[in-house]
Amino acid sequence: MSSKLTLPDTLPDEHDLRAVLAYNMRVFRVGKGWSQEELARQCGLDRTYISAVERKRWNVALSNIEKIAIALQIAPYQLLLPPQQLLRQMSEPAV
Repeated sequence: MSSKLTLPDTLPDEHDLRAVLAYNMRVFRVGKGWSQEELARQCGLDRTYISAVERKRWNVALSNIEKIAIALQIAPYQLLLPPQQLLRQMSEPAV
């Protein structure tokens, strides 16, 4: 696993869904301490595909969003939440 697990520096435009997906996917992946390779293994996709999605190179099929969400143990919609909303939810204490 890579020792360089960092969060993106800037928030994407919430209207750019590819950028939102890429950002949120990385937030959840890094939160688990996973490399792109580990996420790919967990969801049955190729590491180069995960990398391309995180770099906003691909339009992603809904079935792949579902696979990624299942691997990350989240609801698929969470991958498309506006980043500000996602980060706010993640920082709120669990009830």
